Amino acid sequence: MDVKIRTALISVSDKTGVVEFAKALADMGVKIISTGGTSKKLAEAGINVVSVDSVTGFPEMMDGRVKTLHPKIHGGLLSIRDNASHAAAMKQHGIEPIDLVCINLYPFEQTVAKPGCTFEDAIENIDIGGPSMVRSAAKNHRYVTVVTSPAQYSRVIEQMNENSGSVNEQTRSEFARAAFGMTASYDSAIAKYLNRKASVEYPHQITIAAQKAADLRYGENPHQTAAFYKLPSVIETSVGAAELLPGGREISFNNLLDANAAFELVKEFIEPAAVVVKHLNPCGCAVDEDIKVAYEKAYLGDVVSAFGGIIAINRVVDNELATVIMESYARFGKARGAAGFFAEVIVAPDYMPDAVRTIRTLKTWGQDVRLLKTDPIDRKKIDEAEYDVRCIVGGLLLQKRDLIGWEPEKLTYPTKLKPTPVQLEDLRIAWIIAKHVKSNTITVVKNRRLYGVGAGQMNRVESGMLAFKMAGQNAKGAAMGSDAFFPFPDNIENAAQAGICCIVQPGGSKKDADVIAAADKAGIAMVFTGKRHFRH
Repeated sequence: MDVKIRTALISVSDKTGVVEFAKALADMGVKIISTGGTSKKLAEAGINVVSVDSVTGFPEMMDGRVKTLHPKIHGGLLSIRDNASHAAAMKQHGIEPIDLVCINLYPFEQTVAKPGCTFEDAIENIDIGGPSMVRSAAKNHRYVTVVTSPAQYSRVIEQMNENSGSVNEQTRSEFARAAFGMTASYDSAIAKYLNRKASVEYPHQITIAAQKAADLRYGENPHQTAAFYKLPSVIETSVGAAELLPGGREISFNNLLDANAAFELVKEFIEPAAVVVKHLNPCGCAVDEDIKVAYEKAYLGDVVSAFGGIIAINRVVDNELATVIMESYARFGKARGAAGFFAEVIVAPDYMPDAVRTIRTLKTWGQDVRLLKTDPIDRKKIDEAEYDVRCIVGGLLLQKRDLIGWEPEKLTYPTKLKPTPVQLEDLRIAWIIAKHVKSNTITVVKNRRLYGVGAGQMNRVESGMLAFKMAGQNAKGAAMGSDAFFPFPDNIENAAQAGICCIVQPGGSKKDADVIAAADKAGIAMVFTGKRHFRH
């Protein structure tokens, strides 16, 4: 059923395109009701506007808190047009139908994100009349068109031009769904703010509001559908807030998961650092004063696994670095047994224009690689209130993010032998990498480069054996990291056989004394962090 638009109520905070929209409506003979600043803007543009108070018979009051909360507004929105009793009530009380509502809400999230925003400022930016009208119109979308975004304006006008001033039922239904999503998201943001102000970490009820950013080709597997949703008002430098540069293939579900894993690890380092991730685990990671050298060392961590991996860099990609990345196989990989090389995604704060050209043209796979630009990493803008959310069938598990890194002031040194400054630097990197590897985790690092990693094994001994095998002779004189304590000294004994010289682990096992004794016997320096980094 098409519904002709005869009367529209327009009241918007974001006035982008509203004058043009209202003028197009007015040119089609639509009566326009408006409020406050919107009414003034439309009138200044020469558009004939009927004020809300002339419709309701009541002035705006209480500093604008009360203006549209009136039966002549909500009756005009909620009335069922072909219901005789509704029609009689409208006639009795002088209520005219409103066929279109154009509303966007007070900018609550933008307000509370401003430095120095007071609680009073936040409360005054909670919109009441707007969501009430949106919900009324959306509920009655059989008869009323509810417009909540400037992006919808052109579609409304096009349909009205094509259908003698009418908007069709399909569009009204679609816009109503969007409207309820908007009000739900708005209320979620308010609840989140109020809970945060009250220091409530896990409220009785929680809604996580997110906005659809893209349909994805499929999920983890081709038979699964998938989409990417962004959280609103993200201030943290992240893959979720990154810009996908033009060119390259469509980004996928697995691409985004892996890119996030890679970038969250590389963010941990202030020094130039590079990471290569495959299936959520780093197969390469290195730190160096020269970002090109850091990348080379990261790639050499596992040239076989790097094939089809995700690269994350914490520096701007210039043409020299782009060339090194694109020529990874020819320069380093072929001589070390790699069958080839390409990257699915490169994540970096930015790219120089000539670097993008090099990536796109130097090798054929460069046409397909996705380039994510995150902007400069600002470690002061870490959202500590954001939840780490995991799904189980029938529910959600929420926890605070693991934001603990290297805490030198909290380290303890239980063994007779203490690590040298050089060894302590490798231990730092081994510990940070271990935090980002699926548990059970063992990492082997030497000269600020990951040589071996054992990830996701059911016991820590197997993780260690995998890491030592991967590191080979490079395990001699290397640092070893473990994401959790050692329940028995067997890992220490295996590490000694591999040539490990120092170990970092949380400590706290009932068998700590035996573990320390094994390290002392082997001449291994050990550091306790007092923190565990399980990653399931």
